[in-house]
Formats: sequence, C-alpha cells, structure tokens
Amino acid sequence: MAAPSLPSANELARHWSLDPSIDFLNHGSFGACPTALLAAQRDWQLRLEREPVLFLHRELEGCLDAAREALARFVGAAPDDLAFVPNATAGVNTVLRSLSFAPGDELLTTDQEYNASRNALDFAARQHGATVVVARIPFPIASPDLVVERVLAQVTPRTRLALLDHVSSPTGVVFPIERLVAELAARGIDTLVDGAHGPGQLPLALDALGAAYYTGNCHKWMCTPKGSALLHVRRDRQSRLRPLAISHGANSSRRDRSLFRLEFDWPGTFDPSAWLVLPQAIAFLEGLVPGGFAEIRRRNHELVLAGRALLLEALGAGAPPCPESMVGSLAAVVLPDQERPGAPPLGIDPLQLRLFERHRIEVPVPLWPAPPRRLLRISAQLYNTREQYARLAAALREEFPRR
Repeated sequence: MAAPSLPSANELARHWSLDPSIDFLNHGSFGACPTALLAAQRDWQLRLEREPVLFLHRELEGCLDAAREALARFVGAAPDDLAFVPNATAGVNTVLRSLSFAPGDELLTTDQEYNASRNALDFAARQHGATVVVARIPFPIASPDLVVERVLAQVTPRTRLALLDHVSSPTGVVFPIERLVAELAARGIDTLVDGAHGPGQLPLALDALGAAYYTGNCHKWMCTPKGSALLHVRRDRQSRLRPLAISHGANSSRRDRSLFRLEFDWPGTFDPSAWLVLPQAIAFLEGLVPGGFAEIRRRNHELVLAGRALLLEALGAGAPPCPESMVGSLAAVVLPDQERPGAPPLGIDPLQLRLFERHRIEVPVPLWPAPPRRLLRISAQLYNTREQYARLAAALREEFPRR
C-alpha cells in the first residue's frame, strides 16, 4: 500500500492567518497560531464570561487538570510535576526568584543564553552576592562534544546551578542537553533548562531527562495561543518553588493536591484560555499531516536544512556552521559584519529592516555574540516553502554583492 501523500505547504498555510504578501521565516520568535486554535481559545473565553464565578471557582480546576494531562503525555512527564506559566521567561524567573544562594556561589550559563533569561540570572546573582560564570560556546561549531567540554570546564566546587538552553535562541543550535544534565548531576549540580524552543520542535521525555527544572513555550512550535508555557519541576525540588504571584494557594488547607499545584493553578484572576487550548492544539497539529508531530519535525528539519544550504551558497560561506544533528527547525548562518558597528535603535539590525521593507521577508538578524558580529536565523514551519528561502537567498545576493 502506498504511503499517504502529504499536503503541500500552500494547502497547510490556509490554517494560518499570516499575511500572504510576506515571506514569514521567523516562526521561532513568537510562533504563529492557526485560526482554528484561535477560535477554540475564543470558545473558552466565551464560556468563562457566560458565568465567571461558575467557571473560575468550580470548573476551572478540572479543566486545567485535563489540559495538564494532555500536555504531560506530549512531553513525557507526570501531570503532577507540571505547572502552567505564561512563557519560558516567566518560568526561568520563577525558578531563580525562588532559590537562595550564598555569597561566592557560582551560577553557570553560556554566552548563547537568551538575553531575558540571562538578565534574570544576573538579577538573582546580584541579589544574593553570587557570581555568574559564562561558558563560551563558539559558532560555527563542529560537534556537540565541544558544548559539553566548554560547559564542564567552567564547573568548580562553588557551582550551584546551571542555566542552559535546550535550543539556543541566536544560533538555533540544539544543545546535547541529556548529556549536560547527566554530567552536571553527577557533580551535584542542578540544571535549569531554558527549553523555550523545545516543546513541539524536539521530542521530549522530561521525566527521563531528570533535570531539576525545565521550562518551555507551547506558543512556539506547538502553535498554541500566546501565553501558554510549561514549567516542569522534579518532585524532590517542588517544595523550593513558589510562583511569581503569591495568591490563595499559599495557605490552603486542602490535602487532596500538592501545594505546588494549588499555588501555580491560581495566580489570581486571569484568562486561562491559552492553557486550556492545549489538548485541542496537540490533536489539531497531530492531524494536519500523516505521521503527526514526528512527521512535522522531520519535514521542518529537512526544510530548514535546505533553506540553510541556499543561504550559504548565496553568501559564498562554504561549510555549514554546525552539523545537521545540531539542527531542529531553526538554523543560523554567519553574515558579514555590520556596516556601522554598534547597537541600532530598538536593537534591530538595519539589514533586518531592509529585508522586510524592500523584500517583504520577515527574518531575524541577531547581533551575536556582539556588534559588529551578526547572524541570520531562519525557521521552518508547515506553512513555509523552499521558494521562500530561495527569495531570501536572492535578497542576500542583492544586499551583499560579490566582488
């Protein structure tokens, strides 16, 4: 029997409301939510508003349980070890603002850590008199072994916590997080995994991973509405964690569920609809193509590699900057240095603005590791086509004519 044919990207693009006049190659920044899931979110909001007291006081808890169970199956975790947060930045802050450190303690991270998360780490270090230690991870990079080597080289007897990406934001590189977590645990060091790009882009088994803390966005590669993310906390670390907003759960006398659940499930009056859409989002994406998320990941991986090859050829860049095994649905290439070095207004490189204004291409140009150095990072999602990356390659040839 012949394998079922896959729908084309143009057929799949109809599920999103993206502007068809723009080549949107930046799914990685904020995701993009299909119209069917926005409609599902609106249904939840209408249900809440029909009788807010009934829904928030008597129905919400069971609805959150159902959403958490669906998410737990998807990410390979026990439901009781998951909390909902609005985004991965909030997840990182939740952990760092809950933990205590002593003067002289060291908090380990890398120079590829997301700026918002790095800011939270710096804040925690200043608050407690601790020191942030930075492992330099090069890009281009030859193998995952170098990530492990560079991180472990910075470990000392004073290292108390490691904040590490699962997928680096500026470079799109997939870190060997299983090896890193295991190696650090063997040295008595907890890891907070910044998995902002993990859920949906990579297959997850959070219980098996064993990290003390893992936070990840659902609104990116799971395509849920904005404001839905997860925080996974290992059972033996849950008593240390408090939500950013202390609310009614803090002094609850209930014994039918953990304090961890009671505190995180009720931060105060809020709109839970982005979280409640999770079961529908998982089912919707699974049903878009034969093979479900496994096929989505395979398709996106192959497409982003094809896009990267087109860009490297246009730039005359030669070898790929990292092996295919370190690529998921994001890929970066190194650009020529900035024409006018320095941090531009709004932190947006002029090239990124030109690509949008002249060529109608939305793609990020991260200033990494620091101006004048810069990258260009592409994403691949079901609505993207090879032709879009070819247009980007043509635009780069125009922007950087070879001499």
